[in-house]
Amino acid sequence: MLQLLHVDTIRLTRIYVLFLIEVATRRVHLLGATTNPTGDWVAQQMRNLMIDLGDHANQFRFLIRDRDAKYTTAFDTVFQAEGVEVLRTPPQAPRANAFAERWVRTVRRECLDRILIYNTRYLLAVLGEYLAHYNGHRPHQGRGQRPPDRDTVPVPATHLDALRVQRRKVVHGLINEYEQAA
Repeated sequence: MLQLLHVDTIRLTRIYVLFLIEVATRRVHLLGATTNPTGDWVAQQMRNLMIDLGDHANQFRFLIRDRDAKYTTAFDTVFQAEGVEVLRTPPQAPRANAFAERWVRTVRRECLDRILIYNTRYLLAVLGEYLAHYNGHRPHQGRGQRPPDRDTVPVPATHLDALRVQRRKVVHGLINEYEQAA
């Protein structure tokens, strides 16, 4: 699922962030940010994504996107060349893109509503750190409390008494991650 998220800076400049979420794993890919998203910019971000994904791009069968004018024919061609079918959401149906909408709400609640954004570079740094947490550590109920980048089952609660737990602050101290100490 592909979507644009908008963030306002302290100088009231609106920055648009393009992201993609894999529904099966809940993994989020940050594709880029700009103050003026155009069809050419979005298509170039998709070309960059396909290069970055390499062989992993073959695992995608569908791409769900909304009907925004920024998603041009050049955009669709990038995915069709890889054998990915592009599906457009129905008009005025926000539930059709529910996974992306949920991630927008999560990133706003856990990160962006609690920090002041100065510019695009700072926003990308904050979101990069948050995505490292989201993809590598944050549990997801739909995946049996596993983060997107892990396939291991969490430690049962009965064994926690014998474990030492270590806390690590991420995203400028907004979020605490807890791991088993060595």
